[in-house]
Formats: sequence, C-alpha cells, structure tokens
Amino acid sequence: MAHDSTHDVAIIGAGPVGLCLARALGLQGLRVALVERQPEAALAEPAFDGREIALTHGSLRLLGEQGVLAHIPADQVFALRSAKVMDRDLAHELRIGPEDGGQERLGSLVANHLIRRAAWRAVQETPGIDLHADARILSVHTGADEARLQLHDGSTLRARLLVAADSRFSETRRALGIDADLHDFGKSMLVCRVRHELPHQHAAWEWFGLGQTLALLPLDEHLAGAVVTLPGEQARALSELEPAAFAAELERRYGGRLGSMELVGSRHVYPLVATWARRFVGTRLALAGDAAVGMHPVTAHGFNLGLASVERLSDLAATAIAQGRDLGDPFGLARYQRRHRRGSWPLFQATRAIVGLYTDERAPARWLRGAALRASGALAPFRRVVAAGLTDAGPVDPTPLQRLRSGLQVLRPG
Repeated sequence: MAHDSTHDVAIIGAGPVGLCLARALGLQGLRVALVERQPEAALAEPAFDGREIALTHGSLRLLGEQGVLAHIPADQVFALRSAKVMDRDLAHELRIGPEDGGQERLGSLVANHLIRRAAWRAVQETPGIDLHADARILSVHTGADEARLQLHDGSTLRARLLVAADSRFSETRRALGIDADLHDFGKSMLVCRVRHELPHQHAAWEWFGLGQTLALLPLDEHLAGAVVTLPGEQARALSELEPAAFAAELERRYGGRLGSMELVGSRHVYPLVATWARRFVGTRLALAGDAAVGMHPVTAHGFNLGLASVERLSDLAATAIAQGRDLGDPFGLARYQRRHRRGSWPLFQATRAIVGLYTDERAPARWLRGAALRASGALAPFRRVVAAGLTDAGPVDPTPLQRLRSGLQVLRPG
C-alpha cells in the first residue's frame, strides 16, 4: 500500500553492512527506513553462499556491542590462529602466528549467511526500523532539505540522511552521479566447504600458484573453506564437475597438503571486481560497505572495512544527536569521508599491489616476491604490524595516544 513516511535515516541495501548500520542507528533512538530488493523471507533465512568471513577482534567487538554476535551459534565462530603466504616457486613462506599479535588467535571465521541471519534477528529486536522488502526504487533525490525515495508501490520515503549500502555495483551511487573506479581482475573466485583428511591446525593460508590462487580458511579441524581463483571460464568449468571428480581435482590443486578431500554442500562462483568510489559522500548522502570500498578478497578484509563504515556513521549520528545538529550536516559527512578514506586507502592499495605482484608470472616479479617473502618473514616488526591490524579490538579511529602505544608495541625488540 502506497504511503508517505519520514525517517531520520534511509538505508538502501539490507546486506550485512546495511543491517548492522540499521541496528546501530536504531539503538540510538533514530527512526530508520531499510529498503531492500530481496523478499523478507530471504533476509530472515539467507542461504549458504560459500563465503567465510574473517573477522578481526575489532569487528567481533562491534558485533558484540550491537547484539549481533549473540545470534551466531558459538560453535560456528571458528578460531583463526595463524596465517601463512606461500609462492609456488619458493621454499620460503610468510607466517604470522598468535605470538605476533599477543593474542590466542589472530581473528575468527564465520559463514557470511550466519552473519546476515544474526544481523537480521538483531534488527527485528530494534524499535524504530521500518523494512521495505521486495522493493524497487523508481527514483532517488537528495537536496538541501531532505533525501527522497520513490518506490514502485507508490510510496515516498523522506529522510535527513540517505545511506547507500547496495553493493560495489551500487545503483544508488550511479544514480546520484558519484563515479567509482572499478577494476575487473579478469578472474573468478570459486568458494565451497571441504572436508579433508589432514588437520589444518587452524591456520589460514594463501598459495599463489601458476595461473591460480588458492586459499584455505580453517573451520573445524578437518573442515575448511576452499577458495580457488581462476579465469572465469575455468572457475565455472571446475564448479560443474561431479562432486567426486571435483574433490579429486582440488586434492591435485592443493598438492595433497590436506590429504584426501570431500565436497561439503554447494559451490559458488563470484567475479573478482574491486571498487573505489571517487567520493564517499554527497548532499545528504553517505556510502557504506562495498558501495564505498569493494576489496579484492585476498586480504579477507572487505567486511571488516564495511563494519568500520558502520562504526564511523554511528559515531557521526551520535555526535549530531549530542550537538543538536542535522544528521545530513555537510561538515559531519565530510568528517566521515576523511576518516573512512584514511582508514581504507592504505589497505585498498596494498591489496592491489599484492594481487599484482603475486599473479605476475614474469621473472622480475617472481624474484621480487621471493625477496619480499624472505624479508617480511624475517622481520618481526612487519609481522606484528599485520597481526596488530587483526587483533586490535579498540576503536576504529584511535586517538593519537592510542596510536603511539600501538606503534611502540610493534617496535618492541624480539
């Protein structure tokens, strides 16, 4: 039924970032409109999609504070104790262990569909959130006084702030004239769960081989998420093999490191495209999650950056409420953009560089990555920097004093 309604914030996209943001803003007493093209049933019980999400300690903290973590079964939060990077040509490897981060584990792994379901359940407990599921947006407008959405059923939604959280291919971003740099890597990622004979010892690894990249995401001791990156047609052909033939092919590709393997559940193939929006804000508009920064999965950090945008936008709202300012105030939005760009840009560029270096088969690149693995593996401060990014459970934008303490910890001897 068509109707007009006014909210404090309208969020387009009820993926995990959009749901977590709605929950965070609802907990502050704001009225939120959440607009999603999927039907409500798909949000309530999302299907397994093959993606295992690596969560930093900071992301776990935020999910706990929002009451999302409470809806994830404890036995489905798997320990990530160490990580290693290997190259096909080299005996050397980069290993980062819990001793580098000063914690029992580097992070945790949780299935994406369980995070989505948990966030949905948390939203259901939150007053002030109006869901518009199975919705199509006919038009979107942002002006000096309000943001306005026209839906296919004739409804009009008005809000002081509009947040686009509708994927790295965001239609909202495009409709409102924000350019984005999209980099198509020309590869696809095949993801699935496998049961394997030999234990993985809760170590994640990335192996750059000839024409392929393999990753292992440890779950139960003999269960893991397998990630195979190949040219698109090869990935699709691999996904269509019969289960027994598929498992045998994975054993071959993984070099027998895990012994015999068995497919568990469904296989999924996703194209690899990275996105960087030229602007993260506009008039009464903020981009969140992949709509702002869509990462290559090699560093397994995409959702963590999405949650960082949630924390920063939640802080924007809290500051506006405390100071009696407009949620769409351009100064607050500019501050959000500065913080999120500063927090995302180094990792985004480092990821691009890693992917370029480790997928380049030319001799100079092979020599350079060998030197990089040897040097980084030998330097304790480097390993601590990487580990600190995973194990730091503090605020997403630390104070100068907190930054100083972290820096001194990284540079300690030994």
